[in-house]
Amino acid sequence: MSNVIAEVATEVLQAFADAWNRHDVDALMSFMSDDCVFEASAGPDVCGTRYAGREAVRAAFAEVWTTFPDAHWGSARHFVHGDRGVSEWIFTGTRADGTRVEVHGCDLFTFRDGKIALKNSYRKNRPPLGSPKR
Repeated sequence: MSNVIAEVATEVLQAFADAWNRHDVDALMSFMSDDCVFEASAGPDVCGTRYAGREAVRAAFAEVWTTFPDAHWGSARHFVHGDRGVSEWIFTGTRADGTRVEVHGCDLFTFRDGKIALKNSYRKNRPPLGSPKR
């Protein structure tokens, strides 16, 4: 039995961020473990909204681009220590009603066997920029 832990490097987190900016759900899911979990920034539970399993996570990731068709995560910075990692970013996006969001945020990751087992997302709670279209 090997005690070697598959390491995840910051380059992996940058590639994951790049996939978000390409709006490439297939690429995103290639980084996720089979039993992955995504805890979204908002939702009714103490953890936001929790999506468990590949299909639920995939649908939740794709929903971001439905809500914000121009979603972008910029100024990314990453670090990894053992089986944990962090990505910090500035999120920008425009909703269908024309309101724009620009906030700092971060993802906390837990890795297992070289894949993302948990993506726990946080972002600042800031009022939308601009007024909705009428």
